Amino acid sequence: MSPVHNAGVSTLIGSVQRALRLLEAAGSHSGGAPAKQLAREAGLPLPTAYHLLRTLTYEGYLRREGGVFVLGAAAGRLAGGGVQQKRRSMILDSLAHFRDAVGAPVYFAVFRDGEIEVVGVSDTPSDPAVEEWADFRATGHAHAIGQCLLAQLDEETRRDYYDRHPVEAITPYTVRDQRALEQRIGSLGRMQPVTEHQEYALGTVCAAIPITAGDTAATMAISLPLHQAEKLPCVVARLRSEVGALLSTLSFSISI
Repeated sequence: MSPVHNAGVSTLIGSVQRALRLLEAAGSHSGGAPAKQLAREAGLPLPTAYHLLRTLTYEGYLRREGGVFVLGAAAGRLAGGGVQQKRRSMILDSLAHFRDAVGAPVYFAVFRDGEIEVVGVSDTPSDPAVEEWADFRATGHAHAIGQCLLAQLDEETRRDYYDRHPVEAITPYTVRDQRALEQRIGSLGRMQPVTEHQEYALGTVCAAIPITAGDTAATMAISLPLHQAEKLPCVVARLRSEVGALLSTLSFSISI
């Protein structure tokens, strides 16, 4: 064995390796397995296995039920984190694809747990996304993403949002009050895009398209610099034409 390989092996922590083997053994039994069986499958002396099983149980990675050990909540969170990371990577890859298709920064957002959440953004150095200079969650009345999401909610849910995030001007072009915003929302047709000009950020125009994703309000949006405002209808039309393909890739992100 080479010196380099020996150096690598010497840095490994044996107790961590043994604990991981026990977790793998426990994970292979959906109904759980007793300590003796897990020790045998992991190739460990029973006293060592008992010590590690107690530690893993204390930390929540295993759970003891009726004399057998099953995976605990902490192990589930580890697995879930990997799945979520994979999903988020897929979302960003998809957003990058459609960013290139429409030639503008693309945003994907949902309304979840009473708040506006931007799930993903894709832009380029030459076409940067809007800088979040005022909290997106609290300024839904001022940007196309928020207005599009609010328009998909019932009146009671919107009132709850306004109670926590009052409508107030953040630029000279922001909708002036809650009544005016509600009138705008009421005038929108079903699945109609929402556009705004400099209401959130000076020098920027934005548009958002509502997306049906079960019971969750969702939206895809784009932004352009003010001097390209005349392109907004064309870019919106291009994005709308992609929505069908987009949904098959992005709808799962609601669970993130």
